[in-house]
Amino acid sequence: MNPAAEPVEASEEPLRVVEFAPTDALLREDVKIIGALVGDILAEQRGPEFLAEVERLRRAAIGHRERNAPVAELAAELAGTELEHAGDLVRAFATYFQAVNVAERVHRIRRRRDYERSGADAQPGSLREVFAALAAQGVSLEELAALLARLRIEPVFTAHPTEAVRRALLEKERQIVNCLIDDIDRGRTPYERRADHERIRLALTASWQTAETPPVKPSVADEFEHVGFYLSEVLYRVLPVFYELFEDALRGSYGESVPLANVLGFGTWVGGDMDGNPNVGADTIAASLAGQRALVLGKYREEVAALAELLSQSSERVTVSDEVRARIEEYRYLLPNAAASLRPRHADMPYRNLLVLIGARLKATAEDHVNGYPDAAAFLADIKTVEDSLRAHQGEHAGAFSVQRLRRRIECFGFHLASLDLRQDSGTHDAALAELLGDRQWEARSREERAARLHALLDGSMPAPSVGNGHARPTLEVFRAVARLRPRYGPRAFGPYIVSMSRSAADALAVLALARIAGCIDGEGRVPLDVAPLFETVDDLDAAPDTLRALFADPVYRRHLQARGNRQVVMLGYSDSAKDGGMLASRWALHRTQTALTRLAGECGVQIAFFHGRGGSISRGGGKTERAVIAAPRGSVDGYLRLTEQGEVIHRKYGIRAIALRNLEQTAGAVLRATLRPRTPDPRGDGWREVAAELADDARVHYRALVHEDADFPAYFRAATPIDVIERLRIGSRPSKRSGDGDPSASLRAGITSLRAIPWVFAWSQNRAGLTAWYGVGTALERALQRHGRDLLAEMARDWPFFRTLIDDLEMMLAKSEPGIFERYSLLSGELHARFHPGIAAEFERTRDAVLTIKGSDELLAGDYRLRQSIRLRNPYVDPISLLQVDLLARWRTAGRPDDALLQALVATVNGISAGIQNTG
Repeated sequence: MNPAAEPVEASEEPLRVVEFAPTDALLREDVKIIGALVGDILAEQRGPEFLAEVERLRRAAIGHRERNAPVAELAAELAGTELEHAGDLVRAFATYFQAVNVAERVHRIRRRRDYERSGADAQPGSLREVFAALAAQGVSLEELAALLARLRIEPVFTAHPTEAVRRALLEKERQIVNCLIDDIDRGRTPYERRADHERIRLALTASWQTAETPPVKPSVADEFEHVGFYLSEVLYRVLPVFYELFEDALRGSYGESVPLANVLGFGTWVGGDMDGNPNVGADTIAASLAGQRALVLGKYREEVAALAELLSQSSERVTVSDEVRARIEEYRYLLPNAAASLRPRHADMPYRNLLVLIGARLKATAEDHVNGYPDAAAFLADIKTVEDSLRAHQGEHAGAFSVQRLRRRIECFGFHLASLDLRQDSGTHDAALAELLGDRQWEARSREERAARLHALLDGSMPAPSVGNGHARPTLEVFRAVARLRPRYGPRAFGPYIVSMSRSAADALAVLALARIAGCIDGEGRVPLDVAPLFETVDDLDAAPDTLRALFADPVYRRHLQARGNRQVVMLGYSDSAKDGGMLASRWALHRTQTALTRLAGECGVQIAFFHGRGGSISRGGGKTERAVIAAPRGSVDGYLRLTEQGEVIHRKYGIRAIALRNLEQTAGAVLRATLRPRTPDPRGDGWREVAAELADDARVHYRALVHEDADFPAYFRAATPIDVIERLRIGSRPSKRSGDGDPSASLRAGITSLRAIPWVFAWSQNRAGLTAWYGVGTALERALQRHGRDLLAEMARDWPFFRTLIDDLEMMLAKSEPGIFERYSLLSGELHARFHPGIAAEFERTRDAVLTIKGSDELLAGDYRLRQSIRLRNPYVDPISLLQVDLLARWRTAGRPDDALLQALVATVNGISAGIQNTG
């Protein structure tokens, strides 16, 4: 299995080889080495004949593409493949994807190292480049310092079920990564290299022998373990390096640095996302916070023990501060048992002794002993005492650097590790209030009437209702948990309380009322939570300015907002808005809403803080964060970026420390640029926005006519995609639908609306259509080209970051889509195929033609060699898996969708396609 050097038999027509640029020569070697190892493993595990068949199918898939042959030929060859054999074929191709994915990620690290060694221009997107550009644009150090004092970037890790690879396999992948990094510049000896290859072989073989999915659905605790790994094993390690890189780049352009505030913070939804998940509530909130505390205390204890070994300075050789000596004496009384364990031979090592005692106090903290630290601030004070003493007594290069790294971590992670967001649907709050108020008509009452009664609850003019044992109790228990746990874990332990499906000011007031009923108030009688409305559909986004205007004008809510520093968090839903109106309408609604809310907040004296609910795929707001920040409306970033990181995106962006660092660097650089030197207003902007509004309206009408208004489309969707398999996957604790019991007939009656955005997009990526990203856009672009001409749209794509990002993302999704493969899935729908497929295929062609016209290109991704190469490397392996999935789907459905070996083979195809196209939902 070696795509980098295709062997060609004399009797065969030569196949075109994937070309690598000279700068990617080592990537080619890595792909070749791992590909050969995969071939060896397949021959060992399933025999030489099996490997020969895999090679034959791969070459057939390549030949089909090179000759533009009908896909039916390859489909016929795979039809009826014996079940166990089909599963093995899928896993063989998926094992190769794993190898290519890893090699490409490691090559990103190699390219960064090449930039740093070359001494030439800084790498694009790096902080070195950003600070140099800002200095050249006239940004002063004082102006920069003012921003750095409030700069804040917060990735938030969600529990959404979009990661189709289990943790055990990700661990094997890390072993392969480490081997490739060890020899990233080919500096290993031949013996060392052979040992590395054996370690890679071991990891690949163990992966082959490990089931792709666990036998049961993951629990919330399993999701916590998954996300906790990235927080404690990757980001904990990377965080101080980010600050060092930041300060070094700043000094490089300005000659000096400035004090950095707590620029980075991290959040999580695991254990706090109650929206549609009956498994999440007060108990999981408590368990997640306790687990995070245990994780970070464990990391601190390890690091303090290592510092105790490092800081062996003798008091006979160096001076230490009086504060260090005083703290040692204080701890001799506070921790007598630990003090008694100090070794007499170390009596002259004050730093070591203090750090041993600090470690003992951390242990007492973890065990909830009375002598533990009351909070992270007390622990931070101890570490700063050590750092200050080192810096004051010739210890700058004798340990202060290592202590500084720990200090940075404490400042970020505290004793909570990550802020836990809480999220619930507004309908759940309304149901709880209806019960508490004894008002069955509550949800049907006007917004004004509900707001008035909520005011009465909040100002005390209406007595607090008694709490029974009904449906309101779980909701109130959540607020009681916040009141109980906040003093223990600190104010940063909780992120915002997010209200899904927010449609009026009453939805935010409901949170305050329920919190007050539950006793979730601070010492001054205020609710200690930020309330963040989440606007999800296109209509809700359009109505958001009116909703926020009503909130800002509400005296009760405004008092709450003043207590929260006049800062309003607003979450924007990319996923559901795209499912509702299509990708183009969603993007424009989000852009327009941010513009309007930024202006409104300024008028009302409120600081707006946007929280971007981005998914992994383009049609759910995915794509490069750096480009999205630069394309955001002027003033909407303003030194703050909070965004969700979901599913496979977490692994892709944070699975390797060096890539996690690069991602954080690019994100910070984009926020700096967008805040300090945003684009100047373009006189052509009003005209561009008018065209964008036309495009969004046309695209939305065409998209909704198919997806939401055609009564037969839900049946077609369920037949032409593997949604019925996806609904059976064990990859998340949350149901795939907002309602329903999983029965296909019930799903048909509910239509598309009840299906969550993640499985909706997942299904269309599995059948290689990518419809969620482009359907409706082609019609809109074709009409715009007719109305306004190619020059105007080309100008917009060149000079307007919003439109340029949209077209670039669209081009990428078109390049990843495979109409010929999708047609095989569509045929599964029987009579509905003739009704729906021609229109969908025509829309794809319209979209592709329009994008190529606007870009003035004859080929998709003509300007992105690496992405074009990456797709071409994988396609010969994804195509056979897709065709096997079509065949297995037909068999499984005919058999009545049993939970048997057929389903397990289908699950293997889902995982294989996900790995190949590097995308789920």
